Amino acid sequence: MDPSVMQNPEMANIISQEQQRAMINEMVGKLTSACWDKCITGTPGSKFSSSETACLSNCARRYLDMSMLIMKHYQKIQ
Repeated sequence: MDPSVMQNPEMANIISQEQQRAMINEMVGKLTSACWDKCITGTPGSKFSSSETACLSNCARRYLDMSMLIMKHYQKIQ
């Protein structure tokens, strides 16, 4: 990347926002894949069963909790 681009605060902000969006999209994709594989055992119908819904909710919560824990750990290291 051209160093002069990063000297422009507006452009640096836009790049930072896009990087954050990309990171969030990647995280959502991983969460969806991991929780889907763990919780959806059969062919899904028009609605999730109550056990599938509970599993997906718990899986997503644990995934996000672990992601936050890891981020906090890396922030302390820096």
